[in-house]
Amino acid sequence: MKSLYLVMCLAALAACNGTGGNDANNDSTAIKAIDSAGFVKDIGKLASDEFQGRKPFTIGEEKAINYMEQRFKEIGLEPGNGNSYFQEVPMVELTSKPDGPLVFKGKNGSLSLPYLDEYVIATRRVQEKVTISNSEVVFAGFGIVAPEYNWNDYEGLDVKGKTVIVMVNDPGFYDAALFKGKTMTYYGRWTYKFEEAARQGATGIIIIHDMGPASYGWSVVRSGWSKPRLDLQTPNDNMSRAAMEGWISRESAQKLFKLAGVSDSLMNEAKKRGFKAVPLNVTTSMVITNKIKKSTSHNVIAKWPGTDLKNEYIIYSAHWDHLGVGEAIKGDSIYNGAADNASGSAALLQLATGFSKLKQRPRRSILFIALTGEEQGLLGSEYYASHPVYPLDSTVVDINMDVLNFFGRTKDITIIGLGQSDMDDYAAVAAKKQGRIVVPETNPSNGWFFRSDHFNFAKVGVPALYPGSGNISVFHDTAWAPTHATNYGRERYHSPADQLDSTWEFSGMVEDVRLLFDVGVTLGSESKFPGWKQGSEFKNKRK
Repeated sequence: MKSLYLVMCLAALAACNGTGGNDANNDSTAIKAIDSAGFVKDIGKLASDEFQGRKPFTIGEEKAINYMEQRFKEIGLEPGNGNSYFQEVPMVELTSKPDGPLVFKGKNGSLSLPYLDEYVIATRRVQEKVTISNSEVVFAGFGIVAPEYNWNDYEGLDVKGKTVIVMVNDPGFYDAALFKGKTMTYYGRWTYKFEEAARQGATGIIIIHDMGPASYGWSVVRSGWSKPRLDLQTPNDNMSRAAMEGWISRESAQKLFKLAGVSDSLMNEAKKRGFKAVPLNVTTSMVITNKIKKSTSHNVIAKWPGTDLKNEYIIYSAHWDHLGVGEAIKGDSIYNGAADNASGSAALLQLATGFSKLKQRPRRSILFIALTGEEQGLLGSEYYASHPVYPLDSTVVDINMDVLNFFGRTKDITIIGLGQSDMDDYAAVAAKKQGRIVVPETNPSNGWFFRSDHFNFAKVGVPALYPGSGNISVFHDTAWAPTHATNYGRERYHSPADQLDSTWEFSGMVEDVRLLFDVGVTLGSESKFPGWKQGSEFKNKRK
C-alpha cells in the first residue's frame, strides 16, 4: 500500500492541476488548492485497510471520524455543532439470522430456498426473536399506492398477517406512458416498498430481484444483507415495520409461481394499469433471531463562517461510511470503499481547503458534513434532516458528492435528477466556464436521485445538487467513460475490489469538484434562495 501511495502521489503532482475555467471571484490560489495530490492523500488514507471499511460502530468509524475532524482542524474550520465537530446519531445494529431456508408450502408441494443464494431475510424490529407462522402469500404487483398516478396495487386487499411479494422499480420502467417513464420515482425504490407494506399492515414483504430494473446484481443484495444492519433508534423499536423484509431472486419467484399453479406471466400483467393482487394459495413461516446492539454513530460537521449572511447556510455533504469487513471475495474481506465514498469525503476536505484560501470570505456560512450510515439506508442524513443543527429554512442548498470521477476529464458533467431545481442552472453556468455542459443521467430508471444523502434534504424541502461523472472523455474515445462506469458497477461496487489503484486518473475528479466550488462561491455571494422547479414533487415542501 505504501509503495502504491508514493507512486500515485508522484503521478498526482505531475497531473494537470490547472484544468477548468474559474469565476473571477474564485481567485486562482483558492481554486488551485483543490488538486490531485490532496485527493490521493485523503482517499489513500480513508480507503486503506487500516480503516477496516469504515463501518459505523467499528474501529473503522473511530478512525474515519477522527481523521475527518483532524483534517478539518488542520484546514482551519470551526466545529459545526457548538464546540464539537460531531453530531451524535443514535443507531441500533441488528444481526438478523433466519432459521434455515425460506420455505413456501402449497397444495402442490413445497419450495425451499437456500439462504443468501436465493433469498435474504431480516427484520428491523428490535426484538430478540420474530416468528412468522403460516403467513398467506400474495403477489401485489409493484407494491405501490400512488394516487397521483392513478395506481394502487393494494386496492381492495387486506394484507394483515400476510406476506406480499412485489416487483422492483415502478411501472414506468416498462411503459413510458406510466409514472415518469424511464425516470424512476421514489415508488420504485425498495425502501418505499418496505414502508408501504408496513403501512398496509403486512407481516412480511419480499421483493423480487431483477438485474435490469434493479440496476445491480444479486451479489450486491447478498453482500448487503449478509452482514449486521443498522437503523436509527426509534421510540417504538420499529414495531410498526413489517415483521420480516427481504428479497428473492427472479428465478426463485418463477419457482414460487409454478408451485402456486400460476404463470410467471403474472409479472407482465402487473405492469398494466388496473392489475389486481393475486393470492398465491401458499404459506410461509420463518423464525428470525436478532443480536441487538444499541450505540451511537456520528456525523462530522465543520463550518466556515460567512460575513453579513452568516446565519444562512450552504451544505456540502458526503458520506464517510462504507460496508466494513464482510464476506470474503477472492480472499479479501475488507470493503474499502475508495470510490464509494472515500472520494466524496476527500472532496469535502478539498473544498474546505479551497474556501479557506479565498481572499474574501463568502457572505453565507459554508457547512461541510461527513454523514454516517448512508450505506445502511441514508441514516445520517435522515437524522440530520429531522434533527438539524442549523435551521432548515435558513439552509440554502445541499451539494452532495458520492462516487466521484476516477477516469479523467470529461466534456460534460451529469446532474442526477436534472430538472428538479434551480441548482441545475448554477451547475450549467459553472460548467460553461470550464467549456463543458451539464447532461441528465444516462439511465434514470436506476433511481439514483433517491439513493444518496441529498434525498433526505430534498424530502424536507432543501434544494439539492447531486452531480455524477461525465460521459464524454476529453482524452479518450467515446466508450472510455461509459465503460469505466459500467465496469465499476459490475466489478467493484460494494465489493472489496473498490480500492484506490494506479489506474485512477484524478484530473476529472479535480475539475468536477472545482465546478462545485464555483457553485458554492456563487451561492455564498448571493442573497437569493434557489427553488424547486415547477413539477418537482419537492416544491411544496420548500413552501
